[in-house]
Amino acid sequence: MMKDQGSITDIPGILVGHAQDYEAVTGCTVILCEAGAVGGIDQRGGAPGTRETDALQPMHLVQKVHAILLTGGSAFGLDAASGVVRYLEEKGVGLDVGVTRVPIVPAAVLFDLNIGSASRRPDAQMGYQACLNATSTHPEEGSIGAGTGATVGKILGIQNAVKSGIGTASITIKEGLLVAAIVAVNALGDVIDPNNSRIKAGVRMPNESGKTEFADTLQVMKNMASSNHLAFGRHSNTVIGVVATNAKMDKEGINKIAQMAQDGLARTIRPAHSMVDGDTIFSLSLGEQEADVNTIGAFAAEAFSTATLRAVEMATTLADIPALIDLY
Repeated sequence: MMKDQGSITDIPGILVGHAQDYEAVTGCTVILCEAGAVGGIDQRGGAPGTRETDALQPMHLVQKVHAILLTGGSAFGLDAASGVVRYLEEKGVGLDVGVTRVPIVPAAVLFDLNIGSASRRPDAQMGYQACLNATSTHPEEGSIGAGTGATVGKILGIQNAVKSGIGTASITIKEGLLVAAIVAVNALGDVIDPNNSRIKAGVRMPNESGKTEFADTLQVMKNMASSNHLAFGRHSNTVIGVVATNAKMDKEGINKIAQMAQDGLARTIRPAHSMVDGDTIFSLSLGEQEADVNTIGAFAAEAFSTATLRAVEMATTLADIPALIDLY
């Protein structure tokens, strides 16, 4: 078990709430920033499912977001964002448009329909419940919230996968200056420990003694190179997450931080950004700390990498998909 590495709620102004359906093996996680946060995004996977992401780009009217939703359920799960919007509207939180306040809630989904029930997905009520559950304490990690149905190592099918989940971490760059991440890890490929380049979790293959070993997904892809690449495309995936800082950033700067945070994904997920992954990273700036965008971006990648490792380390076995804790 990994030691506590801090969490995204170490950033003042951020609350995190989970809600899940363990029978259906799916759930959602909300990252609330009710006072508003300058938001950004970097989307690199080939199979994304997202909501209201264009507003995060520079040269768009909206300057601040009020929550980010990470959810299971593939495109169906985007419905959960409506519950987050309703919760914030009831609190009077949102962009003032004169006649009302419109909560800005970008969202991203991961594909977990191949575990548990494909017909029960996160909905508006689950999104609302996640908001009710939100606190500023260290959020629970592992197979909960958006990580409930997350798995990794699926190139040979879900039957060879390892259970994953959601993880979080924070880094103190200097006294009073923080960067943090929360990540739901549902990758096609392997999770790699960047400290030693070894596979932390991936495709399960029994060895001659019956013990579990991990097949290198890149080697499996090489072996499959002469066959139709769509052979493994039917198993959709995705790593989705949020990096946040209390440094003061404009929209251009915070979008750059999301871009740099993708380095952390690439260090820990192999392969990254495939056509069957929808890898998406949101970024949030809260606070008035003056800081260099390059420094914040560099440590955002480090926080994202650590949170990714925690997602598999803290996971628990569900729906007969074993977690690391039960493999060793």
